[in-house]
Amino acid sequence: MAPDSTSDIRIVLVEPAHPGNIGAVARAMMNMDLNQLVLVKPRDFPHPEATARAAGADSVLANARVVATVAEAIADCGYVAATTSRSRDQHFRVLEVRQAAARLVVQAERSPAAVLFGAERTGLENEHLEASHVLLRIPASSRYASLNLAMAVQLVSYEIFRARAASGSAVVDMDGEAVVPLATPPQMLQLYRHLEQVLDDINFKDRTKSGTHLMTRIRRFLQRAELDQNELNILRGILTAVQGRRRIAGSPKS
Repeated sequence: MAPDSTSDIRIVLVEPAHPGNIGAVARAMMNMDLNQLVLVKPRDFPHPEATARAAGADSVLANARVVATVAEAIADCGYVAATTSRSRDQHFRVLEVRQAAARLVVQAERSPAAVLFGAERTGLENEHLEASHVLLRIPASSRYASLNLAMAVQLVSYEIFRARAASGSAVVDMDGEAVVPLATPPQMLQLYRHLEQVLDDINFKDRTKSGTHLMTRIRRFLQRAELDQNELNILRGILTAVQGRRRIAGSPKS
């Protein structure tokens, strides 16, 4: 039986430089029943070479969405995985491709999910990872671990295809009701701004030597928590209550 093609998983290419790679990615996606391609600031698209390398996956190219920023590409997404071949000491959860694909399939039943791929020469920059819940790694030889962009997309797409084929029905909670969607990147950004404001209000400062790491650490562990929209609203409510109590405490006595 073919896997369910309704799962909302998009492939996001960040600043791809070569139109041929875009076409090869489209072909890899269509092979594995993925059809949502988003291009962030592509250097040259549309382009005849992209069409030629797509080798019949014209519908994926025709429906590809071109945007200016990663934030725009994933604005409505719940779960975001970012591919990387570099070691990053930034407290991310790291999953190998098969585990990450299974997680993407599950989360795509709740709300749109995305996989980010960086530019051919540089990969993803740290700023592109801010909304990611997990880093996705493809195991490869330590002697030559660099993968072509289209190869990387093919491997990830294949694992998503396998995971979807093995997946059952939509995710449900113990009461049989649909699980609440994960908080989107814009909603998480509002939470971080709210939290930063409250920390400033209560004079909770970063005590590290540089004084710049506190919010980064907080963002990382909250991203790992994979907050749903109800959980995010609870935290926002707590923060609002803290602000309200401070206003009452600071008001002049009648």
